Amino acid sequence: MKRVDVAYVLIFDEYNEKVLMVKNKDDKSSYFTLPGGKVEAGETLKEAAIREVKEETGLDVALDGIFTVSEAFFEQKGHHTIFFTFIGRIVGGEIKITFPEEIEEVIWVNGNVAENYMHIPIDLKGMINKKLTTPYIFRGNVVHRST
Repeated sequence: MKRVDVAYVLIFDEYNEKVLMVKNKDDKSSYFTLPGGKVEAGETLKEAAIREVKEETGLDVALDGIFTVSEAFFEQKGHHTIFFTFIGRIVGGEIKITFPEEIEEVIWVNGNVAENYMHIPIDLKGMINKKLTTPYIFRGNVVHRST
């Protein structure tokens, strides 16, 4: 299976009640996710998350840390996907769909509804309201020298 990394961003409205979601479309269906997408070669998780939010929503974001890390096997595609979800906040831009062939809609939804689309397990429901994060650390280019 091919490894694929995906970076999402959890963005709350100014009242910390609603979460920004995008309605993606593919050949067969439409589905809601947080804004985000595949990490490109040579790109950090943080860079990918910021870029994907801009591409999908028109918004500029700053990231505050990792909210969750999860994974799934997509057998039909042959992918083992790792999902890195950051918590972010809007720092500029305006909602605009740049790629209508990929994104049908950008909407604000209640947090409990967003959790369903984020695949939060039933025993962790309500986790979104805690807004806990783990630091994201980019360690740069590491070179090990022999001694």
